[in-house]
Amino acid sequence: MLEGDPQKSRQGLILVFTGNGKGKTTAALGQALRAAGHGLKVCVLQFIKGKWPTGEARAFQRLSDEVEFHVLGSGFTWEAESHEAAARVGRAAWDTAREKIGSGRFDLVVLDELTYLLNYGMIREEDCLAVLRERPAGLHVVITGRDASRGVVDLADLVTEMREVKHPYASGVKASKGIEF
Repeated sequence: MLEGDPQKSRQGLILVFTGNGKGKTTAALGQALRAAGHGLKVCVLQFIKGKWPTGEARAFQRLSDEVEFHVLGSGFTWEAESHEAAARVGRAAWDTAREKIGSGRFDLVVLDELTYLLNYGMIREEDCLAVLRERPAGLHVVITGRDASRGVVDLADLVTEMREVKHPYASGVKASKGIEF
C-alpha cells in the first residue's frame, strides 16, 4: 500500500466485468493500467489465455516494475484434451491467485476470466468467496468473465455487464491483432 493512502484503512473494492459482450478483459486491463499509473502495485492473472502471445502480455512486460503479469491458463477450456486436465491447470492457477491475493504485496489484483473456473466447477465458489472476503484490507480485486455467479455478483461493489449488440465475428471477420488479442 502507498504510505498515507487514505484508502489503506478501508476495504478495497471488488469490480466485476461480465456479460456476453466484448470488453471485459479490456476494461480490467485499463483498470490495471490506471492503477499502475498512480504507482499502485498490480498483479494480473489470466486463467484461460495461454496458447498465444497477446498484446497485453507484451505491453505489461514493459511495466514490470509496477505490474506482475501471469498467464496461467493453457488455452480455452473447451480445447483441452480433457476436462480433468483443464481442471488441474485451473486449480493450480487458483492456488497462485490465492497466494497473490493474500500476500499483501499488491494494491490491485486482476483475476481475468475467473468466472470460467467457477462455471466449469474447477474451483468451489465458497472457497473463492472466502478468499475474496478475507483479502488484505485495501486490496482491490477485478474479476472478469461471462456468467458471473450470483455469489460473486452479490459480493462485488461494482458489476458491469457487457452486452453484445454487434460483433464482427457474425459477419465472418476473424480476430484482429491489437483488438481481440
